[in-house]
Amino acid sequence: MIIRFATIFTVIALGFVCVLIKIVAIQTFEREQWMKIAEQQEKANLIIQPRRGNILDANGNLLASSLPQYYIYMDTRVEALHLKGGKLFYEYVDSIADGLSRIIGDNSAAAYRQRMVKAYRGKRYKECCIKLSDKRINFIQKKQIEQLPLIKRGLYKSGVYFETQNRRAKPYGSLASRTIGNLYGQEQKGYSGLEMQFDNYLRGKEGVSTRQRVAGRWQNVPVREAENGCDIVTTLDANLLDICETALRARLDKTQADWGCCILMETHSGEIKAICNLDRTEDGNYYESANHAVTRVEPGSTFKTIALMAAMDDGKIDIDDTVSVTRKPWMYNGLKHTDAHPNDTVYTVRSALAISSNIALAKIITESYEKKATKFVKKLTEMGITDSVYIEIPGATNPLIRVPKDAGTLSKMSYGYSVELSPIQIIMFYNGIANDGKMIRPFLVKEIRKNGRTIEQFETSVVKSALCKHSTLEDIKLALHDVVWDDSLAGTASVIKGTRIRKAQSQLVHIAGKTGTAQISENGRYYNNRHRMTFVGYFPEEDPQYTCLCMIQHPRNAGGYDAGLDCGIVVRQIAEKTIATTGFTIYKRGQKHFVKR
Repeated sequence: MIIRFATIFTVIALGFVCVLIKIVAIQTFEREQWMKIAEQQEKANLIIQPRRGNILDANGNLLASSLPQYYIYMDTRVEALHLKGGKLFYEYVDSIADGLSRIIGDNSAAAYRQRMVKAYRGKRYKECCIKLSDKRINFIQKKQIEQLPLIKRGLYKSGVYFETQNRRAKPYGSLASRTIGNLYGQEQKGYSGLEMQFDNYLRGKEGVSTRQRVAGRWQNVPVREAENGCDIVTTLDANLLDICETALRARLDKTQADWGCCILMETHSGEIKAICNLDRTEDGNYYESANHAVTRVEPGSTFKTIALMAAMDDGKIDIDDTVSVTRKPWMYNGLKHTDAHPNDTVYTVRSALAISSNIALAKIITESYEKKATKFVKKLTEMGITDSVYIEIPGATNPLIRVPKDAGTLSKMSYGYSVELSPIQIIMFYNGIANDGKMIRPFLVKEIRKNGRTIEQFETSVVKSALCKHSTLEDIKLALHDVVWDDSLAGTASVIKGTRIRKAQSQLVHIAGKTGTAQISENGRYYNNRHRMTFVGYFPEEDPQYTCLCMIQHPRNAGGYDAGLDCGIVVRQIAEKTIATTGFTIYKRGQKHFVKR
């Protein structure tokens, strides 16, 4: 009895020792081998990618959408392909190769056949499971391939399966492409424009699936369904986008400028209906590559309206007061001020703005605010010009308007140097003039929708309820009218004297606005042969519905620099087509709408 017990105990003890030895061996000498086997056997959770939300225009047209594309794979280890010596595989390999070559078109049938046969004869997983084509196919091509012989019998007969890859598509091509934005490759994460600003809404939430054995086969079984992204409804209008880009591109092609941008804004709501940014590349063509519309620059003469409004509203000057200008440069505090208008004459303040006299504006502002520059900037602040205005485009810059340290800088500020505004801030100010003094924030997104239901809505917001006194506003409007319609003075956006060439002056719709020309500064130095041209205006002048800005950088014109010609023509073309497209009243040719005092 004792011997039997001792024998059993010894056997159990030896077994226990063997187990301990094996455990130690596995944990030390065999660890790496068993870890590799574990990795192969692990049924890890798989991420289910959600569908990224769409970006729509105001009319429901798709501006950006995720379209499924597919890679095609073949696993030649499928059991059915190896039965009866591979009869099924060799019977259909030629027809599959022919079909793939015809539908995808990136390789010959012989190349496809060679690739499949090589995989079929392979021994290792990487040799047997292959990507049949490096080219992504669309949904229609996928359906055609699924009808090929043998493939239509399914994965477990043919070994052919598809991997879905979502591609972000812009159905309208380059229209507002920079504003809409782009994604980081396959990460489906926005890195510019609205794609970046509203990424958290558009991206959705990932789901999770796990590999489980169902009916004897491994399948992906969802544990948590993916939550698709929300849709973003913008204020943009695809038709108006096309109008703006066509007009801007035509002018850029003609002038071979470095870049141009254009903004079309609805006057009463602040909705941006179109925004275009085109840069000239080395091949001479224009593409959307930078968002100039929200990047601050020295505005040039478009700032004269702002400076003059401040002086008039402070009671420093009246619209009918006069100011003298000379053909010679005017020296002030060691700085030289020149005009493009050669005659010695006297202008009213109204006419000085219409012909955009640098000397006149410099005299007005320095006489009004000499040694009181802080008061000048304070007035600009009261008008809302220095406010940081939120716009739904990442990277938008704030205005730069500082109290000048000397009188010379103040004189330069009067006509748009030593200050910086972005085009979106310039158009916001002029839209305030068109909107009877109420300055409203430009905005790009109207609402966010989830499964067709609105979950967040954005509306018009007021930056400044009144830019200035009503009398000041009416006087400024008269001067902006003359910029376009005073032929006798030759307002800077009216006509070219001695010709019938019209700038912003349209026979179909009345436009009022202001030109701006600024020498371009590089490394602190201004160049006489490099200019930035601008025209910003509103229409129809009698009842403004839209405000439009065009800015062009360094046009290469043989005849000199003319903002009314380069940018005024663009705004005129946009205004005429916009009014015709949207159905607003077109005023009859020659109709009088302002009475000169």
